[in-house]
Amino acid sequence: MATTELATFGGGCFWCIESAFNQVKGVNEAVSGYSGGHLDNPTYQQICQGTSGHAEVIQITFDPEIISYEQLLEVFFQLHDPTQLNRQGNDVGTQYRSVIFFHSPEQQQSAINIISNIESQQIWTDPVVTELSPSTTFYRAESYHQNYANENPEQPYCALIINPKLAKFKNQFRHLLK
Repeated sequence: MATTELATFGGGCFWCIESAFNQVKGVNEAVSGYSGGHLDNPTYQQICQGTSGHAEVIQITFDPEIISYEQLLEVFFQLHDPTQLNRQGNDVGTQYRSVIFFHSPEQQQSAINIISNIESQQIWTDPVVTELSPSTTFYRAESYHQNYANENPEQPYCALIINPKLAKFKNQFRHLLK
């Protein structure tokens, strides 16, 4: 009987990150949603106002016998810029913050170790500002957000921002792809 674990990451707009992780071996599902705020059952409109405290995140259900949490973190840190505080590119606000909602002390320690490694290797010129927080209630985003990048590749944001990022991801992590 296979066991699964959860990982919850926020790195800007959830469309790109969800699309990438759904292509990774060992990932059963990556779902777009919201975590870390103070409203119950928030809507996308409430998230966009930036006052709910939630971040756009993805929640990943994965098989740790196929892909490790550390490998998921490595992918996560390549899919966004963890040095931008409360933004990713043109997406600005706390809802676009870089955040890891850890589900166990082991996940927390893995995240601390990866961030320390990234900083010691000086991969980025600025310090990593990724927030580490205990997992909170995950609220699944509205259905039209699920699998958005794959279903709307010609939409301008997808064509100009997401598709190039996904092409780079596929090239760099081809060994992890389904």
